[in-house]
Amino acid sequence: MRTPNLGRRTALIVSSAAALSLLTGCGAADMTRQASPFANARGARTVTLSVQSWVGAQSNVAVAQYLLEHRLGYRVDTVQVDEVPAWDALSQGRVDAILEDWGHPDQEKRYVDDKRTIVRGGGLGVTGHIGWYVPTYLAEQHPDITDWRNLDRYASLFRTPESGGKGQLMDGSPSYVTNDKALVANLKLNYQVVFAGSEAAQITQMKQFAKERKPFLTYWYTPQWLSGEVPMTEVKLPPYKEGCDADAAKVACAYPHTPLQKYLNAGFAENGGEAAAFLKRFRWTTEDQNEVSLMIADQKLTPAEAAEKWVDGHESTWKAWLS
Repeated sequence: MRTPNLGRRTALIVSSAAALSLLTGCGAADMTRQASPFANARGARTVTLSVQSWVGAQSNVAVAQYLLEHRLGYRVDTVQVDEVPAWDALSQGRVDAILEDWGHPDQEKRYVDDKRTIVRGGGLGVTGHIGWYVPTYLAEQHPDITDWRNLDRYASLFRTPESGGKGQLMDGSPSYVTNDKALVANLKLNYQVVFAGSEAAQITQMKQFAKERKPFLTYWYTPQWLSGEVPMTEVKLPPYKEGCDADAAKVACAYPHTPLQKYLNAGFAENGGEAAAFLKRFRWTTEDQNEVSLMIADQKLTPAEAAEKWVDGHESTWKAWLS
């Protein structure tokens, strides 16, 4: 999800409908080597989109898929692939586009600059940020808890059976690539990184803690719809400076703010016609993404239902993507 290679999620391939409904983070067989039967189908009005398992990325794909199918007449297939393997799939034409990348400079150099099998598709319009957060009710009780230098003072508040005698820093899935273990070690903090298992499991724990007004410290990111339901306050880590996270083992700085980007297969970008042009123009706001995400994750609409509802209420936004 961020530089360098801050990825997420379990790799699997699913049907177009099922890909966007996976919010539970349940495991599945690794099928990332398989491609959609529609990818790179010459002469066919088909598009294959890579969809990541976190709900914000699903929202992008849901709206893009709805408009491609209902306004431009394409058949859209989706493939859920872990972040780094998605670059390989995109390079090989097994998917046509990635709509939300959080910054993978090694992959960008390899495939965009050197091999030229992938091209930049422009900004998504959303800026992503990862960090450590505590619930705002806890920050109001202990204002100095939002400075990393004071975290050890409060470690006992965050102890759990899983963290032993240390404070718990809750992460999401063990497949996520984060800096958190290195940060804990390099900042010499009395904490243990504990993985919830998936974004959905992490959200469940956070909501339960919040319901009981319990303290918790968590790896978290914005934009994310839950932040509107459970207000969060970021813990200030040592300031991010360009290159401070270049060596994953030595990271001792905050995560950057990352303008999220789109990438297209080079062949598709050149020959993908209306679909490629549409995806290049696809650009919306954090508020737009969160609106769709909330409908999917909290209101339990299907991605297609959420996309249709958003499209019905935001014609002035998406019409510009079609022209």
